[in-house]
Amino acid sequence: MTRIKLVLLLALGGLVSACASTNVATRNAPFDAPQLSATPQVQQVLPLGAIRVEDVTVRVPRSLTVSEANRYLPKSDIVWRDDPIGDRHAQVGAIFYEAMTRGTAALDGTRGVTLDIEVLRFHALTEKARYSFGGVHNINFKLTLRDAETGTLLAEPRMVRADLEGFGGDQAIQAEARGQTQKVRITDHLAEVIRQELTQAEGFQNPQLGFIQAMNQI
Repeated sequence: MTRIKLVLLLALGGLVSACASTNVATRNAPFDAPQLSATPQVQQVLPLGAIRVEDVTVRVPRSLTVSEANRYLPKSDIVWRDDPIGDRHAQVGAIFYEAMTRGTAALDGTRGVTLDIEVLRFHALTEKARYSFGGVHNINFKLTLRDAETGTLLAEPRMVRADLEGFGGDQAIQAEARGQTQKVRITDHLAEVIRQELTQAEGFQNPQLGFIQAMNQI
């Protein structure tokens, strides 16, 4: 019986690894592109360095579910603990707005654009995960660029996966002592993600963070 259980666990691990690889491969594909495309196209929005962001809009749909359950992996779209209990949609929106404005502030190209962000998932760590073994901050959002003057869509909207390692246990405690709270780390991370998305041809490359990252996508 023990041998059978071991075989099943190994098979499950292989399946989850395959799912994780698929997620990374399609992260820069347009929304209407086949999810299992063998040769996903990396879409360069504009010539690098050609834009400046004049306005940022962040939307966190009220349809996104919220969980306050103190479990390792709550089944919800929004899991957030670094602010007092309150309007989690508004709290997540404020984090994104700070990150997006900071990450695009240095862009000084000749063409003005507006940046629209729709949050699709913001799954940070619960208390139980943070003060034990940690996990993955699982963050997905849709990015849309338009001409600032005409409102013309400059490229097909695309989904960005922006996962980040979530510290746990002693590592989390030491990070907080240095001022690196979950909010600080995630905000800094998202600022760098949007900078790479708008200045590098390949965009942000979502890291492979193992089993928990794959479980977050189920």
